[in-house]
Amino acid sequence: MSDQDSEKNENLVENIDQIAEEVPTENENLVENIDTNTAEAPPVIVKKPFLKTWFGKLLFWISFAAMLFVAVFILPVYLQRIIVPIYAINIKSLTGDEAEMAEDKSILEGSISKLETQLKSYVPESYYMIINSTDNEFSLKKAGELIRQGKCSTGSYTVLEDPKKGKKYTFITPKGRRKVLSKVTDPVWTKPNWAFIEEGLPVPSATHPSRFEEGVLGDYALKLGDGYMIHGTIWQRYLGLPVTHGCVRLNDADLEVIYKSLNKGSYVFIY
Repeated sequence: MSDQDSEKNENLVENIDQIAEEVPTENENLVENIDTNTAEAPPVIVKKPFLKTWFGKLLFWISFAAMLFVAVFILPVYLQRIIVPIYAINIKSLTGDEAEMAEDKSILEGSISKLETQLKSYVPESYYMIINSTDNEFSLKKAGELIRQGKCSTGSYTVLEDPKKGKKYTFITPKGRRKVLSKVTDPVWTKPNWAFIEEGLPVPSATHPSRFEEGVLGDYALKLGDGYMIHGTIWQRYLGLPVTHGCVRLNDADLEVIYKSLNKGSYVFIY
């Protein structure tokens, strides 16, 4: 072995020793750093909920006992002091209301009795007729007692316009109180202008023969004025319906009874 090789080997040994000395030093520094970091971390403290502490449990049971005492012993006394006076006031007010109601009832009954007396004074003692133009029904009465009732036909509420003159005709049965002005057997219908306009015919003179038509009003007619009558009809299947031009139509049997019962001046009430 040469001197150069020996020198190299000595240098290599020295380097290995130096490395071996440096490695423990670095490990020792790492351990010291770990110990230092561990020592600096604060400890974790876990707190119990307040109600789970002995003081919280004690405070809870004291509060519960206090509320129970108030609900059982104190609250009923105050409620009784408040409710009883209110109940007494209500009883007094109800008693006062009953007295006022009794007085009002007496006044009301007196008014009703007075109105009933007035109403009876308006009821004819003889025969009279009531016509319901909404339901198309009639009643024949005498001194308030029902004699006969049945179906009738009243105004259709249709509107007819004269195309030449522009005049409008509304076919309604007038409501109110009327009297029988006259009674006719085997009546002849004098056709008004609207009857020709409705058929699309020219309107003739007042005395033209086409104005007069027999057999369409039944066997009897009771005239109420203003062209309105109670009469029969050839269209009896339409009784009970609002199909007329304003007159009141009856079937043959009802018309005969009405004609023989009502006299001139008898009342006819239409509503």
